[in-house]
Amino acid sequence: MAEISAELVKKLRDRTGMPFGKCKEALVKTNGDLDKAVEDLRKGNKDAQDKLVSRETAEGRIGVFIDPVKQVGALVEMRCESAPVVKSDLFIQLANDLAKQVALQEATTPEALLAQPFVDEPKKTVNDRIGEVVGMIRENMKPVRMARLTGLLGSYVHHDGSVGVLVQVEGDKADPQLLRDVSMHITAKNPVAALREHVAADKIAKELDIARSQAEATGKPANIIDKIAEGKMKTWFAENVLHEQPFVKDDSKTVGELLKAAGLKLVKFVRFRVGEIS
Repeated sequence: MAEISAELVKKLRDRTGMPFGKCKEALVKTNGDLDKAVEDLRKGNKDAQDKLVSRETAEGRIGVFIDPVKQVGALVEMRCESAPVVKSDLFIQLANDLAKQVALQEATTPEALLAQPFVDEPKKTVNDRIGEVVGMIRENMKPVRMARLTGLLGSYVHHDGSVGVLVQVEGDKADPQLLRDVSMHITAKNPVAALREHVAADKIAKELDIARSQAEATGKPANIIDKIAEGKMKTWFAENVLHEQPFVKDDSKTVGELLKAAGLKLVKFVRFRVGEIS
């Protein structure tokens, strides 16, 4: 049997991220063959994934990645089984790694994502990368949805990972802190849409009908009812449309005014909350 040195174990750990004990076991099993040990660990991880795949993933966190040079970014919702795992460094890194994968490789479905070569180590797949963490933590884990944006981007993920935001603007350049602040605003205020024209027509019609019904209940003349309904709709847009919402850190100006002052124009945003219906 080949001698299993600490240096050899370290090489395997560096390649796989697996614990020292598991790496040594794999090297002993494969008589010190590094490549075979890597495959043995991956097979073990795959076996663990197969055994755990039916277990419910009710917890999770949002991963985020932005490449400011390529002007591309992504959000990924990763699910796991338990709340403690959500806070683990291994799971946090995994969620962010998968967001990077979506941003740079343009996966559009979880199934496509899992089959792609992992962007940071193309010899293994994304599913292999997930398997590494499953093998160490022994919980079922999976990506359930993703979104990708291009352009000038900002982001924010709440400290517990439960909500994440990507926001896109137009302009020559953008202060990252400003876009982070706007993303935090979106996290807190949960707007229906970025711009008034992005609100679905049937939603506007429904809100206008409610506004008119409330105005008519006042018994005012028709011309006054129209003004009351118009005022109610203006209030609704200010409460629900990001561009028109008062900025949370300074409600003397709207988000649109804040961005305009910085030479920026709001384009769109994506907001994920763990567990919500997409």
